[in-house]
Amino acid sequence: MSTPIWILIVIVALLAGLALGFFGARRYMEKYIRENPPINEDQLRLMMMQMGQRPSEKKLHQMMNSMRQQTPDKK
Repeated sequence: MSTPIWILIVIVALLAGLALGFFGARRYMEKYIRENPPINEDQLRLMMMQMGQRPSEKKLHQMMNSMRQQTPDKK
């Protein structure tokens, strides 16, 4: 094979690897965040208490639901 064809093959392979790596890493991170959310109800309760608010269960559930709605839930 000639040199330009090899160069083209290498460039196409690099672009394909870059695209597959990007989408694979994105999918992995979305799954990780979905399974291990960055904040839970106990942390939210503690944060509200530190801000001087008295957290009720209703308010905690409202805040958690609003945070869940902001994150896309794809499977």
